[in-house]
Amino acid sequence: MEPILLQNLIKLGMAVLIGGIVGAEREFQDKAAGFRTIILITVGSTLFTIFSLSMDPGFTQTRIAANIVTGIGFLGAGAIVRERGKIGGLTTAATIWLSAALGMGIGAGELVFVSIATLVIIVVLLIFPHLEDRIDRVREARTYQITFTTGKINKIETIQQLLSEHSLFTLEQHLTKSEATVESTWRTIGTMKGHERFVEQMLKDKDIRQMTY
Repeated sequence: MEPILLQNLIKLGMAVLIGGIVGAEREFQDKAAGFRTIILITVGSTLFTIFSLSMDPGFTQTRIAANIVTGIGFLGAGAIVRERGKIGGLTTAATIWLSAALGMGIGAGELVFVSIATLVIIVVLLIFPHLEDRIDRVREARTYQITFTTGKINKIETIQQLLSEHSLFTLEQHLTKSEATVESTWRTIGTMKGHERFVEQMLKDKDIRQMTY
């Protein structure tokens, strides 16, 4: 077997292994880009890099690498979704982007460095969420949409007072009035306990027609 072919096969196997390690974590979290997707992204980036190195030792190498970065950006954007005022999928999109970078490193022959980088990525994906949860408990932003009848317009002052009592700071406030109801939107920030207590009191309020957050 030719040495170059053997090297490329090792790189290909490395791409499957690295992509599988990162993809397994995403699959375990039941994300849109899971086990097979991350492997294919890593292998694809590896192949593009290998081909760019063999086709032209000059300008083509950087041109193909730049196109990998651009193309993977579109793929990552498809993993980002917006639901109920929150943006989700950013971590998965970043993982897609990083998997392509790992594949490019494997294709360029930086196997040891890619292995170290993979270990760092796994630590970030597995350990850092616990730190993130602790931060969220101290400071969490929520948007509340509260609907009540037009005859209960004084509820606005009551809601504002309850938010203050539970140390929830109002960042934005909007009101939408129809013939029968008033819909108030409150973008707030505060502790997790403060949010939970506020929601508990709002659920007990019989004047509240609807509340989403």
